[in-house]
Amino acid sequence: MDLTALIMAGGRGTRMKIECEKPLIKIMGKPMLQWVIEAVKESNTVSRIIIAVSKNTPKTAEEALKLSIEVIETPGKGYISDYQYAIKKLKLKKVLILPSDLPLINGEIIKEIISYYMGSNASALSVMVPLTLCKKLDLTPEYIFKINEELVSPVGINIIDGKVIDEPFVKQEVLVLNKIELAINVNTIKELNLAEQFFHKLKSTKFYTIIL
Repeated sequence: MDLTALIMAGGRGTRMKIECEKPLIKIMGKPMLQWVIEAVKESNTVSRIIIAVSKNTPKTAEEALKLSIEVIETPGKGYISDYQYAIKKLKLKKVLILPSDLPLINGEIIKEIISYYMGSNASALSVMVPLTLCKKLDLTPEYIFKINEELVSPVGINIIDGKVIDEPFVKQEVLVLNKIELAINVNTIKELNLAEQFFHKLKSTKFYTIIL
């Protein structure tokens, strides 16, 4: 499957209350954006990587270009609006969309997500984590949905066929994964500290995932 990875890195990150652009905040000496890029490369599942920036993240664009990664500037109007813009502007086909603030993600998880999508008959896939996991980590997600009697929260990872990007109704699958790597989406200092806390354990274990 010809798949493009679109890493979203255009948000203001106002909740962090620090001057550094959020995608460039370092964890263990490396920007969050770079951890996500490395995970995508590690998965060996995509043919193209694009970083979606905005006027809010000019330094992020510079860093991406230094890493020889393709960059597109979006309007900076919001996560969904911006990835829709990028997909239409670049006429992309199948796209793996990831946020740049999931520094714990790894190639194995990305492969699992893509494998699930390929085995489905859907045009789109949304990845979520159980609300119970968020509560164990003392996290309060912004969005909560009920899927098959289970409360879940989206992590910002989606796969979509660009052909249906303007369709009002799209057949979508939901994949719920009970993984810390996906639950810790860094939007606050608290979440940054939590990511650092789990970082060594997650990156040093053979199977990558810790069970609480």
